[in-house]
Amino acid sequence: MEIPAINLKFLIGLAVTILTDIVHLGLYYTTGEFIHKGATRDLFRFSGGMAILSLLLKPVSCFFVYQMYRERGGEYNVNFGDVPLSYIVDPGNRTAWIQEKVQLAQSQFMDGINIDVEQAVDTGSPEYYALTALVKETTESFHTEIPGSQVSFDVAWSPKCIDKRCYDYLAIADSCDLLFVMSYDEQSQIWGDCIAMANAPFNQTLTAYDQYLSMSIDPQKLVMGVPWYGYDYSCLNFTKDGVCTIPKVPFRGAPCSDASGRQIPYSIMMKQINSSISGRLWDENQRAPYYNYKDTEGKVHQVWYDDPESIALKAAYVAQRGLKGIGMWNGNLLDYSDDPVAQRQTVDMWNALTPSEHRDSAVAS
Repeated sequence: MEIPAINLKFLIGLAVTILTDIVHLGLYYTTGEFIHKGATRDLFRFSGGMAILSLLLKPVSCFFVYQMYRERGGEYNVNFGDVPLSYIVDPGNRTAWIQEKVQLAQSQFMDGINIDVEQAVDTGSPEYYALTALVKETTESFHTEIPGSQVSFDVAWSPKCIDKRCYDYLAIADSCDLLFVMSYDEQSQIWGDCIAMANAPFNQTLTAYDQYLSMSIDPQKLVMGVPWYGYDYSCLNFTKDGVCTIPKVPFRGAPCSDASGRQIPYSIMMKQINSSISGRLWDENQRAPYYNYKDTEGKVHQVWYDDPESIALKAAYVAQRGLKGIGMWNGNLLDYSDDPVAQRQTVDMWNALTPSEHRDSAVAS
């Protein structure tokens, strides 16, 4: 799939669902102010409109990607729908919230909504049931008020109460059109050695999809999400075997987490790797690339990321298991400049989403 050179200056998010003949492309941007830069990702205050951009050679349907709330490694002030789950326990509050979002989608000619809730929830709590009700009622309202609209919900890389997100995943899947599985940030809770590791290890990632499917979730409700970014870790200790010990940053009960590192776009890593002290390395156990470099103070850093090889290995699972499609976080992390090397790298990353040569090997072992 060849992607034309484009300027995505204002694009901060992209979710793609590749179907048999159709690509659903969700684009959103902000003209608002930059409000936070933390250990996990950059957030913006949305005060502008939504962009609709058709750039593929297939039919494209744009949908509204909406971040309801995010809390990770600190507190974020996001007014574009920032609401705690305790608020929507009240049915009246849910109704008002949904009506507001339907009206927004209609006024901007959007054809759906994506809900990204990453708050901790206890099984059986009022919030547990309220979240499922929110998804169900949102879907019913959008389908009624905007015929043909799509409602999707973002879920953790595994249904096993990751980051204490103990949601009713089966009921939520039944209540919306699809689940976007965020198969990244998989080191958000490190219970073993506090060392740098892959953002989305192959076996761990695919085993988690098996877990979702074992819950009797329809594979056509699942979209695989892959990262177009990596994690840069500063090493407290760097062994001769290349193991990078990282500072302990607790997260939701775990003594160590990827919040010790910082996220870095694929485009930046591709510029940095050639001047690294190691060049591209490959971890066969995690089936992921990484490299080491020294900063201006002489400290060793280890960077773990995904590239066309690691993504294609995981993407093959989509066709093999009949999932709905595949997407990424996020489309603006590639280099869309006129540089020939960058153009090739960008095309390779897009092509990795629909691999053919790795399909037989996409089996978690």
